[in-house]
Amino acid sequence: MHPDFLLWIVGLWIAFIAIWALAAVKTKRTARRRSGWRRSVQLGLAVLGLILLLDRRLAAEWLNSRFLPDTAAVAWAGVAMTVGGIAFAVWARFVLGRNWSSQVAVKQGHELVRRGPYRLVRHPIYSGVLLALLGTAAAIGELRGLIAFGLFGAGWWLKVRVEEIVLLGQFGEQYRIYQSEVKALLPFVL
Repeated sequence: MHPDFLLWIVGLWIAFIAIWALAAVKTKRTARRRSGWRRSVQLGLAVLGLILLLDRRLAAEWLNSRFLPDTAAVAWAGVAMTVGGIAFAVWARFVLGRNWSSQVAVKQGHELVRRGPYRLVRHPIYSGVLLALLGTAAAIGELRGLIAFGLFGAGWWLKVRVEEIVLLGQFGEQYRIYQSEVKALLPFVL
């Protein structure tokens, strides 16, 4: 990948992390938290994905083979997907507001948010980050990026499953109706 594209990708992810860290300061107090082996697996998959995504020297040579052509058009398309995914996740984070938590948790005074991106998918933060990761994988264009995306996707699917159980417990029939009306990660599909 051309160094200019790499700078764009790295800059986008640094901006995303900075926004996330600043927004994390103002959240409601946690009433109940759910953790366990699934959280450990999810974090482990994310770490493996990050290693593959960020450091090609740590990947086996076959993982560095290209699955997309090394062209500016492909790289810019990947950058655009990364921008779109990060923007969608940040929008969702701000709409969720003080109800957000890095772990699966119920906040004091927790509300079921169904506006903004939550009208399109039940877990738009995950959807946006996954789109951004897919864009980063496309910009990199190497097989390791696709595998990293798959690792993140598997980890977040585990987290979604736990989150669904917690939200059903908290909101009951209201959440069941939401589930029947809005897909989890991909509008109209999944």
